[in-house]
Amino acid sequence: MRFAALIFFFALYCGLLVTGCSDGVSRRVAAIVFSVNGPVVFETGEQKDFRPVMPESRIDGGSLVRTFDGARLSIALLPAALVQVSSNSEIKIEELKISKDGNETSDAMRNRVARIRLNQGKITVLFSPRGERAPEFSINSGKATITADSDCLFRVQSDDTTTRVTCVQGKVYASIGAQPPIAIVAGYFQQWPPTRGEPIAAADDGTAQIDIMDSLEIGNQLRGLRSDWQNRHLF
Repeated sequence: MRFAALIFFFALYCGLLVTGCSDGVSRRVAAIVFSVNGPVVFETGEQKDFRPVMPESRIDGGSLVRTFDGARLSIALLPAALVQVSSNSEIKIEELKISKDGNETSDAMRNRVARIRLNQGKITVLFSPRGERAPEFSINSGKATITADSDCLFRVQSDDTTTRVTCVQGKVYASIGAQPPIAIVAGYFQQWPPTRGEPIAAADDGTAQIDIMDSLEIGNQLRGLRSDWQNRHLF
C-alpha cells in the first residue's frame, strides 16, 4: 500500500508538470480534473474566452473557473490539496507551482505552492500533506485569507457581504490584513464580518452542522476520486 501511494504521488507530480525545466527552478503546474458534473467553464490568462471544463482540460495558474446551477468540479491543485467547487461558484487559481532541484524525483522537491481566490460561492477542501514540509496553500476570499499546514477538511463560503469558514477535521488558520491569524479547529466556524470575536461551535448553528455533514461526504468523495485516479495511472 505504501509503495502504491509513492507511485501515485510521483505519477501525480508528473501529470501536473506543464512547463519546463531548467535545473533548480520553479515549474508551473496545472490542476488535474478528477471529475466534472454539469456546466463548468474556465478561461486562462492567455485565452480570454470561456471553454467547457473536460476531464482532459489543463487548468493552469491564472485560470478563472465558474460552475453553474447544479454543477460541481473536483480537482487536485497539488497532490496534497484536493478541492470540490460547488455550483454557482467562481474561483481563480492565482498561483500553482513546484520547485525542484534539477530533474530529480520527489526527494528533490523543495517547495510547492497553491494559491486560489474564491470570488463567490462555496468550496470544500481536503488537505493532506505528505513529507516533512507541507505545501504553501492559501485561499483568499477578499475578506479573509485561509491557510493550512497539516491534515484537514474544511469549507469556505463567500458572497458579496460575508465569508464563512467551517473546519470539519484538523485545523485551519484565517487572517484579515495584518492581523494575527486565528485558529479554527474541527467542529468550529468563523465568519466575517464577525458576530463573535472567536470561532463558534458548529453545534450551536444549524447551517454549520449541515456544512459539516456535507463536507464529510465530499471528503470521502475526494478520497475516492484520488484513489480512482491512482489506480488508472499505476499501469
